[in-house]
Formats: sequence, structure tokens, C-alpha cells
Amino acid sequence: MKTALLQAIELILSGSGQLKNIISVTLRMSIASSMAALLLGVPLGALLSRGKGALRRILIVINRTLMGLPPVVCGLICYILFSGVGPLRHLRLLYTVKGMVIAQVMLITPMITGNTETYLNGRTDDIDETAKGLGLSPARRFLLTLNECRYQIVSTYLFGFSRAIAEVGAVSMVGGAIAFKTNVMTTAIMMYTNMGNVTLGLALGIILLMMALVLNVTVYIIQTVVDR
Repeated sequence: MKTALLQAIELILSGSGQLKNIISVTLRMSIASSMAALLLGVPLGALLSRGKGALRRILIVINRTLMGLPPVVCGLICYILFSGVGPLRHLRLLYTVKGMVIAQVMLITPMITGNTETYLNGRTDDIDETAKGLGLSPARRFLLTLNECRYQIVSTYLFGFSRAIAEVGAVSMVGGAIAFKTNVMTTAIMMYTNMGNVTLGLALGIILLMMALVLNVTVYIIQTVVDR
């Protein structure tokens, strides 16, 4: 572990072009996919938290089923859609960062939707009652709902980002782990480990944890400042 930690520090300080590219692609993919999933999942979760009809229960069951979608299955679906015989082949998304982002959004959106629905379930009645008393329009009522669960939204985003940055199955199938193009931290770790270079793979894993730590500390500091 000590050797891996020293090697991780050496990699960071060396200014390796390949390492910079891997980190850049990882951040681009993770931030884009987690933000897109958040923008889709939070409104969907808020809608699912309302009402008590049979359709709502069916949609919740479907969403919870999608929350357990295996990453390799998601990767396979995207691969079929984007490949040379797929219906979306003309978009040329296979082995691209955009294709990896789409696969990640498919994986993360149901999770964010489920988390939001679970948090708001039982709270929407009180929010609606307050909104009616204030005479708020549906749009303002939605904004009030978002304000009431702002900390949950931040927590949900961090969960989505952590899920995106740690993904390997779907992104390796859709992206192909091409050097200086679609190779990310997780696929690089897998590649180096399979090559027998366990120390370098562990070093990259430490760097990955450092990236997640920096993000979480930054968000915590921002929340602390806002609360003051």
C-alpha cells in the first residue's frame, strides 16, 4: 500500500499526459452524466411522489426494477443501439464519451428518481397545503418542493456522481477504453490489473478516491458557508 501511495503521488506530480487525459475524460463523463441524470431524475421523482393511483404504483415498481439494472446489460443495450447494425448507428456514438454519458444516464436516472420519490413520499401533502395557502402556481409549487429537499438533492447528486465515477461495466462496453479518447480511471485500473501491474492499478484507485474526496469536501464547505 505504501508503494502504491508513493507511486500515486509520483504519477500526479509527474504531469503525465496520459494521466491528465484519463482524469479529464473521467470528470467530463461523470459530471455530464450525473448532472443530466439529476435534471431528469428529480422532476420524475417529484411526480412519482404525488397521487395514489394504480398508474403511480406501476411506475414506481418499474423504476425500482430499473434501479437494479446490471451495468453490463445497460452497456449491451447501448452497444446494440450504437453499433453498425443498430438503429442509432448514424449518430456515431459507439466508442465516444457521449455514448458513455448516455449509458451512465440510463443507469443513474432511475436511482435518483427512486431516492427523490422515497424522500418526498408523505411530504408532498404538506407542501401542497402550504402552496395553496400562499396561492402559488404549479411552477412555484414545484420550486417550493425543490427548496424543501435541497439538501437531499445535493446528497442525491453526490450519490449519482459517485456511481458515475465508479462505473466500469457499461463504460467499457460502450467506450472501449481507448487510450487518449475514452479511457477512464476505472477501465484503466482494470486494464493495468489484467496486465499484472497491480501496484499501478492500486495507485490509480487511490487517485480515484482522492478525486471523490475533493468533491465531497468542496460540497461540504459550500453547504457550511450557505448555512451560516
